[in-house]
Amino acid sequence: MSVDDRPTLSAPDDDPWLWLEEIEGKLALDFVARQNSLTLDAFGGKAFERDRDILAAIYDRPDNIPYVSRRGDDLHNLWKDATNPRGLWRKTSLAEFRKPHPAWEIMLDVDQLAAREGEDWLLSGITTQPGSSRAILSLSRGGSDAVTLREFDLDTKNFVEDGFALSEAKGGADWLDADTLLLSSAYGEGMATSSGYSRTVRLWRRGQPVDQAQRIIETTADHIAISGMVDDTAAAPRSWIIDQIDFFNHAIWLRDADGTTTKLDLPTGVWMQAHGNWFAMKLREAWSIQGRIYAADTVLGMSLSAFLAGSRDFAILFAPEPRRALQGLFWAGAKLVLSILHELRPRFEICTPSATSWSRETLGGLPQIGVVDVWPLDRHPSESNGDLLANVQDPLTPPALLLMERGVASPTVLKQAPKTFNADGLVVTQHEAISIDGERIPYIQTGPAGESGDAPVYMSAYGGFAHSVKPYYNPSLGKLWLERGGTTVQANLRGGGEFGTRWHDAGRLAGKKLSHDDFAAVAADLVRRGVTTAKRIAAQGGSNGGILITNMLVRYPERFGALFCTIPLIDMRRYTKLLAGASWIAEYGDPDKPEEWDWLKTYSAYHNVKAGQPYPPILIATTRRDDRVHPGHARKMAAKLQAMGYEAWFYEPEAGGHGYGKDNKERAGFEVLGFRFLKDKIGWLDEG
Repeated sequence: MSVDDRPTLSAPDDDPWLWLEEIEGKLALDFVARQNSLTLDAFGGKAFERDRDILAAIYDRPDNIPYVSRRGDDLHNLWKDATNPRGLWRKTSLAEFRKPHPAWEIMLDVDQLAAREGEDWLLSGITTQPGSSRAILSLSRGGSDAVTLREFDLDTKNFVEDGFALSEAKGGADWLDADTLLLSSAYGEGMATSSGYSRTVRLWRRGQPVDQAQRIIETTADHIAISGMVDDTAAAPRSWIIDQIDFFNHAIWLRDADGTTTKLDLPTGVWMQAHGNWFAMKLREAWSIQGRIYAADTVLGMSLSAFLAGSRDFAILFAPEPRRALQGLFWAGAKLVLSILHELRPRFEICTPSATSWSRETLGGLPQIGVVDVWPLDRHPSESNGDLLANVQDPLTPPALLLMERGVASPTVLKQAPKTFNADGLVVTQHEAISIDGERIPYIQTGPAGESGDAPVYMSAYGGFAHSVKPYYNPSLGKLWLERGGTTVQANLRGGGEFGTRWHDAGRLAGKKLSHDDFAAVAADLVRRGVTTAKRIAAQGGSNGGILITNMLVRYPERFGALFCTIPLIDMRRYTKLLAGASWIAEYGDPDKPEEWDWLKTYSAYHNVKAGQPYPPILIATTRRDDRVHPGHARKMAAKLQAMGYEAWFYEPEAGGHGYGKDNKERAGFEVLGFRFLKDKIGWLDEG
């Protein structure tokens, strides 16, 4: 009997599973309820509950690091634990924060707010203005990207009666002055782009209906979004308007205090940061200007006033190398901080402008291996004295939060995260696999020393959007995989940003298949090195990594024992029509263009599933409140695989947004369900 394998490559739009795209449709929710029941019956139970509670207790530990940002003289933190699953917004002083057990002043109890208002609230953003007691809070239902905006008084710790308030939409606002917001929200008729983000930047004045707010600039519906950001580092207030053309290109406008807007004559693919009369930018592509050619990934700096007057006399602040790439840049205390990966090792440099030149120094006292993240302590650049925070860790060393006062003092430890698993006998090693075209693909392996030949391996990767994957300390994998004798592997695929634009572009658009080949090459290398066998390799990927995992299913099934696919993107024929999908065309391509569908169809696993193949078992999990990657991707893939007779499991909790849960217990349950499934299917009889 023939198997219904629709949609197919020859008939990509003949999709019998479209009804599963109806997020709240009755038939779709019946499908979800049945699938959840089957999955929890199979992989839930006492072992699941035990591991979920173990992991939730780690996430809820009172000695976890409370990460902070400084607003004025206060350090602010959003804290979640078992007693406060939705979170406490609280504040303290730096002097108090240095103590082992600081005293905190509660600003808002989100659990009490949710209970009082009968809403599934989470606090996803706080926007303040230097010197002001007012804030705009972004409240999310169940972790969704869309938010409700409400004005809050930091002195009274209450929402402002008749203050600024805006119903749910994607986007946000910034304070132009005490009575005016720079609004970048998709709320309102005609205010959303095809990606679902803001199409306009509006001036919204206190007491004014939002539909009467002045539109100061708008973009076309086919652009991703346009947004405004207030900049108070200059002599006079100003704003930056960013028109995001696609994921990697944007036009930049400067709006002066008098309302004059000036479009900067810059390439569209730059990262730019300004402070006072200076700005710096990283080029995405080579740029030829006034007789000079600057290579892609070069960082240039100069005076903003001189640039606006016509000068193009840039200083070169960073020059890339094949395996040395910029990861980010920001200003703190009028100094520019460059974050660099050199052969995957962290480096930080500080550039300080003057009337004649830029001085340079290396940010010292930090490890040159493992993971080091650095960012400003102060939320507002105008308030920064240069104080920096750093987070230092590796797969076996829990994070330490360091303070570098004025950016140059020797780091001091503010907080040390607890060890959450036993790392005795474990080692971290770096290796390289050779991909299908000869490219070297780095990966980090953590686990027992030596090769056993049948290690239970948990593999993960991302490989997209120039996002660099780093070997962080992972409490869940550490406690439930490494401590119990397993091995973890994290791969740096093309499509990421570890080695700059060339590395990203090699795994973008038609090259996305190479990113998947890279992951398969790492799996093969683990077998070649004698670490394990294919049937003992469990692999997980989420979001963009969902394309990766489903391509391992249909293209490289013989290299894996089980697959866990989370909050995934899968259907590359319809992805641009689902929620924020149109915003990712620059990463994947446009399926409505035949020449681009020609490459998209090669990695649309939804269309490449074939009957009678040796596919490994797969669990596909999403959340109903994910308003970024549509849950229909996961639902449809699971339904099609099941209809074709494959072992495909599905799970969809209601909340979580584009994540694994709205609180620590939900997050732990989502992860543990995946672990229990993977361990069962690779034959690892792990009872902890």
